[in-house]
Amino acid sequence: MDKKINEALEKFLETFRFDEMPMGTYFSCEHPEEGYTPARAELPTLEKEIKNEVDWQDVFSDFSCAIQKIWLARRKQKAAWFSEEQYGCIGAAYYFGYLNPYPETMVRYISTGIPGVMEGELYHESADIARKMLKECGPYPYPLGKYCVFKPLNSFKGDEEPELVTFFVRGEALSGLHRLVTYVTNDPEAVVSPWSAACGSMVGMPLRYKAEGLMRAVIGGMDPSARKYLRKDELTFTVPFELFVKMLDKYEGSFLKTETWKNVQKKIKAI
Repeated sequence: MDKKINEALEKFLETFRFDEMPMGTYFSCEHPEEGYTPARAELPTLEKEIKNEVDWQDVFSDFSCAIQKIWLARRKQKAAWFSEEQYGCIGAAYYFGYLNPYPETMVRYISTGIPGVMEGELYHESADIARKMLKECGPYPYPLGKYCVFKPLNSFKGDEEPELVTFFVRGEALSGLHRLVTYVTNDPEAVVSPWSAACGSMVGMPLRYKAEGLMRAVIGGMDPSARKYLRKDELTFTVPFELFVKMLDKYEGSFLKTETWKNVQKKIKAI
């Protein structure tokens, strides 16, 4: 990552009173030497499901939430990575680009369930609506590499650059990031919070907007199933790396240097 970016990063984070390094996300043909990843498992594709070749009891018993691995990486300031063989859960496999279309059993799982077989999460009132939402909020033709990797932004060395940058934020800092993105883009709709799994808000949706030529910041962490791996009142705020660079370049000329923001900084410090 460019030396100037690394030099500006510390001061930028101090402006928001962040006590944690944001995570950068990238795709690679190699995974880091150290870090956290789910156990290897066979991906239950729709094709295998149709052929009745998926042991769903085994699949459900071996779920591993992507946000949990990322949480460990955050705590230890190491990496977390995923692949087609090490996907953790079906949602992560879908939003990281390793599985498409979504298996029908999982469509039922996130909606109404299957009577007498399994309870549903009831995130949608019908399977039809779940399919529609998945299609509208699903990934573009990803992955961009064999491994989807998350690691602290200051650990990117040399020519390494992330595709995305994710901040883990509470309300006060979120307000500043939101206003900074609109300041940089001059777009009143540059910050969005679409329906998605927590991991989808960090990868699938930001990359989808980017592929559509839209400069969007995505607020995530709204998925109740992943809340156990986020701090109280904490959400995610993910931006394309290109937007992050613009934020670094322009923040010192923005409201972040006013008395209004200094009052917010005092409130953050008091929390």
